[in-house]
Amino acid sequence: MSKIRITKQFSFETGHALYGYDGKCKNVHGHSYKLSVTVIGTPISDTTNVKFGMVIDFSDLKKIVREEVVDVFDHATVFNKNTPHIELAEELKTRGHHVILVGYQPTSENMVIDFAEKIKSRLPENIALHSLRLQETETSYAEWFQSDN
Repeated sequence: MSKIRITKQFSFETGHALYGYDGKCKNVHGHSYKLSVTVIGTPISDTTNVKFGMVIDFSDLKKIVREEVVDVFDHATVFNKNTPHIELAEELKTRGHHVILVGYQPTSENMVIDFAEKIKSRLPENIALHSLRLQETETSYAEWFQSDN
């Protein structure tokens, strides 16, 4: 049976700052991220299965991505926990802000790697993550492909 790729798109708002960066992105700012998640698999061939003909139900993929990425990162501010931004992060937390501390510089490149690992760990064994595209602005995005990794 043929392998098929399906893609689901998501949107979320996230703030971040790039510690030590030599441009404007050293300041706390935010983006309207667009995440495209593409998985690959063989459509279900069992005619008695309610998901007959699907690689994965879009709603099942949506649940995974929402729980692992969207609901976690939406309207959060992300800081590298290994920088002096930790002080700002702690202050924001005490004021009731949603802050995420990560072990990497929160660039689109590093975020898409993080998201790939989170999503892959939740997919059924017969479904593979093919690629992710994380669009940070109208003209800028980072892509992750399983074939490159």
